[in-house]
Amino acid sequence: MAGPAFTPEGYKKLVAAFLAFTVIVGYMTATQPSGAGWRFFSWHPFLMVTGFVGMMGTSAVTKKLGGYSNTKLHGILASLGLMMAFGGLYVIYRNKEIMGKEHITSTHALAGIITMAGALMASLAGGIFLHPDFGFDKTNKTIRFGHKWFSRTIILSAWITCVLGLQQMTSDKFILATFILPLVILAPFSLI
Repeated sequence: MAGPAFTPEGYKKLVAAFLAFTVIVGYMTATQPSGAGWRFFSWHPFLMVTGFVGMMGTSAVTKKLGGYSNTKLHGILASLGLMMAFGGLYVIYRNKEIMGKEHITSTHALAGIITMAGALMASLAGGIFLHPDFGFDKTNKTIRFGHKWFSRTIILSAWITCVLGLQQMTSDKFILATFILPLVILAPFSLI
């Protein structure tokens, strides 16, 4: 099953949509609950949204264009997204330490740790086995298929984890819809 096909012009629009989501909705999320403003904790949701939605979403649609250059750009974008997510993980770890709170006490936190582990596994598998220049088994269709669908599952898991985290910060239906609806619209282009 393939997602909707898109032209190079459509690709540019998708990248613009991911960028707009990251900047606008990422900032909105980072400043929840309403009126909290930007604080150290804000880097956690902002980096997670930037990494898992902005960078990895763009990475997924870039790979769909095919070709050597797009495959390399896909790997770079996904790796940058993973680095941003690790930055977000560091922020929440430090914030919990500063506040004297326990770690991994919610569904959001557990889902986040599982998702981070999965993202690291997908990144390592892609870099070691599928890199177009030096991948050990870059033409193996089974590994390629597994990497593609495991990675898409991890991105979806990350998006759900982001929603779970946002629900811990606000119950405002407009804010939640502003976060969820664009992801529902972007999902067929990036995850299928």
